[in-house]
Amino acid sequence: MQASPLRTRRLLPLCLSLALFAPAAFASNQDIDKVNGSITVDASDRVGDLDTVNGSINIGAHARTGDAETVNGSIRVASNVQCGGLSTVNGSIRVEDNVQMNAGLATVNGSIFVDRKGNVRGDVETVNGGIGLVDTDVSGGIETVNGDVTVGVGSHVRGGIHYEKPSRQWISFSKRRDPRVVIGANARVDGPLLFERKVELYVHDSAQIGPVTGATAVRYSGQPPQR
Repeated sequence: MQASPLRTRRLLPLCLSLALFAPAAFASNQDIDKVNGSITVDASDRVGDLDTVNGSINIGAHARTGDAETVNGSIRVASNVQCGGLSTVNGSIRVEDNVQMNAGLATVNGSIFVDRKGNVRGDVETVNGGIGLVDTDVSGGIETVNGDVTVGVGSHVRGGIHYEKPSRQWISFSKRRDPRVVIGANARVDGPLLFERKVELYVHDSAQIGPVTGATAVRYSGQPPQR
């Protein structure tokens, strides 16, 4: 089986490993592990890693956490949080403004959005989901197969963009159009932009990008062209 850009080897074993743990009580700086049920971290709380199989994860404003992982559920992070990596298999990740993430973000079937002043110390990866960044710094790269990507106003992606060619395993039947990639005003993408499949690539006149392989960059000013 061909590996996906999400590196699902790190995510799918979560189903088995978490089954060994009983639900843990909420306690300062302790890990929280569940099999069935959502996890909520209150504002300004300090906890360790957050793990569940069937449930969402919600992190309140100004909280401090370790990694947050779920299999069937979304992850929501409020403003001014410091956390580790965020990953889910079937669910979205939404991060509000001024959040510091000490590792990467990953989904299989779900979108990823990071609002202003976000700092991601790792890669941003998905298979079937869009990626949106606004004024966000990503120390790694962006990897995807089928989703749209917007590197929004003032964002900086240091590790390039890679669209992997869909294998039979990751072909999306719900989206038959080509993915759309937009590099917004004053955004910057260091490193190569490598496309192993057909995409529509739009780059703002004020944006800076690395070398492009597999696509033709269309420059624009103002708003990106509509479909």
